[in-house]
Amino acid sequence: MPTFPDPDNRNALAEDCRRCPALAECRERIAWGNGPEDASVLVVGEAPAAGETRTSGASRDSERGTERPASAGDPDADRWRGGNRTGLAYTSRRSGRKIREIVADAGYAGDAYYTNAAKCFPADPDEPTDNREPTAEERANCRPYLVEEIGEIDPVAVLATGKHATKSVLAVEGQRLDGFLDSVLEPVDCEQLGTTLVPLVHPSYQEVWIGRLGYSREGYVEAIRETLSELRG
Repeated sequence: MPTFPDPDNRNALAEDCRRCPALAECRERIAWGNGPEDASVLVVGEAPAAGETRTSGASRDSERGTERPASAGDPDADRWRGGNRTGLAYTSRRSGRKIREIVADAGYAGDAYYTNAAKCFPADPDEPTDNREPTAEERANCRPYLVEEIGEIDPVAVLATGKHATKSVLAVEGQRLDGFLDSVLEPVDCEQLGTTLVPLVHPSYQEVWIGRLGYSREGYVEAIRETLSELRG
């Protein structure tokens, strides 16, 4: 399991934000970026996860039909909740741990900063404990924070996980995304941001898409490592 981020490294860029009324209404906390301020890579997700849903804190024993704590045998597991609960980007059990494991295995365990294109949990109106995709307007409202973070961290590369995170970074450059899967692991020079964009598949779907792109997990991690190594020179 990757190391849970230090809450003291939460990079709160504002005391509050009301740019998106719908998000301000349904969020518990703003999920700010976190990690070292001199990180070599900056990882951008789509938006924070809810936190704890009705079943996220427990796993079902199929033989007995009962539930047991998800942390059974793993005391640290309870710390991993969505950013809406923790106030930190990429801390969910599902996506947060997966992307942090990928980045750590690529050699950047303590050298990565994590954030989101949208800093607040976008609740699905039909199922408030689930998230919907942030709208283009919501991503645009939050983009100044992302630009500020990239400027502060000054990373060698921005690893954008998924289509919407990639679109948010490209929007700063006035570029459009045509065919997300074709863009994965294809570096894009970002003159305005002073860095290089490297799109990755979203961790929630990596088991599906890594294979379809022709990689094993080990091969995918190695490709990330090699791409970053080339960018670092």
